[in-house]
Amino acid sequence: MAANDKASKTTETAKEEQDSPILIQMGIFAAILFVSSLLSPLFPASFPVPTPVMGLVILYVLLCTKIVKLRNVAKFGDFMISLIAFLFVPSGIQMAANLDIMRTQGVQIVLVTIIATIVMLICIAYTTAGFMWLSRHVFHRNTEVEE
Repeated sequence: MAANDKASKTTETAKEEQDSPILIQMGIFAAILFVSSLLSPLFPASFPVPTPVMGLVILYVLLCTKIVKLRNVAKFGDFMISLIAFLFVPSGIQMAANLDIMRTQGVQIVLVTIIATIVMLICIAYTTAGFMWLSRHVFHRNTEVEE
């Protein structure tokens, strides 16, 4: 009898931890993008926030607060990440069309891109560490990553 109870509990937790169907995951991403498209124009013109950036912030907040579980967006997120190389092909073609600019200012462009990337990564690391510190010390929540 105890074995049956243990097996049914294991089956229930396995059902709870299954990934959401891909259409549900797409719907979650679409809803977040829709909300971010409504919020982006509310920022002043001196501080424009692109809709995808606002969507990333909203998704990050929803994942951190566990309103949206990682299993609810993981498959579609992995799919979108696999498309990144394909999405950058048009910008590569455009850059090849403007090789004269690259010839005259290529070193400056590459240098600025590398420095901006490093600064962005440092800012993101410190911002995330700050939010984790805030979550641990102010809200007394565990910030350990669950597998």
